[in-house]
Amino acid sequence: MPYKMNESCRHKIPKVRYRVENWSAYDAALRRRGDLTLWVTPEAIAAWTPPATGRRGRPERYSDLAIEAGILLRLAFGRPWRQTEGLLGSLMRLLGLELPVPDHTTFSRRSADLEVVSELTKTDGPVTVVIDSTGLKVFGTGEWHLEKHGGQARRSWRKLHLAVNPDTGEILASELTSNEEGDASLVRPLLDQIARPIGTVLADGAYDGEPVYRAVAERAPDAEVIIPPRATAVVSDTAESAPTRRDRHIQTIKEHGRLGWQRAVQYGRRSLVEVAMLRYKVLIGRSLRARTLPAQKAEAKAACAVINRMTSLGMPTSRKVA
Repeated sequence: MPYKMNESCRHKIPKVRYRVENWSAYDAALRRRGDLTLWVTPEAIAAWTPPATGRRGRPERYSDLAIEAGILLRLAFGRPWRQTEGLLGSLMRLLGLELPVPDHTTFSRRSADLEVVSELTKTDGPVTVVIDSTGLKVFGTGEWHLEKHGGQARRSWRKLHLAVNPDTGEILASELTSNEEGDASLVRPLLDQIARPIGTVLADGAYDGEPVYRAVAERAPDAEVIIPPRATAVVSDTAESAPTRRDRHIQTIKEHGRLGWQRAVQYGRRSLVEVAMLRYKVLIGRSLRARTLPAQKAEAKAACAVINRMTSLGMPTSRKVA
């Protein structure tokens, strides 16, 4: 007979409660996320239609800026391409602008090889970077359909790698890859997207290894690396004469325990990257709309830009309730 633990014998951890201290300002920021006050700068109007190149063939009617504007509207309001075309056209009429609006097929075709021009990093000074990855669904039969009609699951996934500033919630860098790509191999590409100085890099134990420490050292030699070593980790041969960052973490864990090490290095900040991933899936969705990997990369990059614009309007300031 299998052993069943009595509920009264379990160690119950109470749920941590937080109180938002700037609720009035945060409430106003949430309302501004749905504000339809729009304007188009003269620079955007001038760049909407690309200039003639003088080359043979039919010239492009819309610039990448026009295609990106459609992608941002599509992701911000969660609309298909046809409805995005109608939305953008109505906005042009309301603003009194005689700018051509791409049709939905042009949006779909041009988004496949679009280089998103919206910059993610806007933070000044040295930043703390938290890195992690999450999965986004591409296509496949849902759980209900499989349970109802049977069949074989044919679901595909992509991995979204994020670098987040835990102090502001801002997404500093992003990369979308297939699910075969390892997390550690994306550390350097993420850090290369951040133009600002990097003060600290945090990640979970899946990133523990020499390649990650080397990638951080090449990009930011003075940056502090906070990654929990594996339970079986041992110090290097040069730990006594020239200890590495990883050696110091291992030694601290041996002296004060893993919880003591977490408090000493403020490892709890790493959980804020999971909050950013939850924010992505709530605001944008858990699935990718595009079908090809290049178009999915552009979609994920634009989605991060949309989230940064929303969070820049205001974020909650909370404290733990005793």
